[in-house]
Amino acid sequence: MKQKIVIKMSIHSDKCRSKALKIAVGISGVESVTVTGQDKDQVELVGDGIDSVELTRQLRKNVAHAELVSVGEVKKEQPAATTASATPAGSPPVEGWLPPPLPPYGFPHYHCCTVLRDPVYDNSCTMM
Repeated sequence: MKQKIVIKMSIHSDKCRSKALKIAVGISGVESVTVTGQDKDQVELVGDGIDSVELTRQLRKNVAHAELVSVGEVKKEQPAATTASATPAGSPPVEGWLPPPLPPYGFPHYHCCTVLRDPVYDNSCTMM
């Protein structure tokens, strides 16, 4: 279940804002982070399985005062007009996997590398 977390912070500079974004992105489960609000003082996160208390604690410890405003489920918007116009009525939907196209000669090109050894250093053991 994806969740949306909004945290209000006392951010005074661009440096603090970028530091808060770095910390928010570093938390496991975060998919996207945006800065919102009138004064750009709210951090909005979307992700799956985010520990909001740990995130708030990290922001308070490393940036500035942080207050957890809301934690909720992300609501999916289903545009009805785009799904109807994406597939024409006369053609069936394409299902399955198509392999990538081959190069013009019909087979992939591989680069071959050869390792040359110097006959002087043929013995690899030098510690004895």
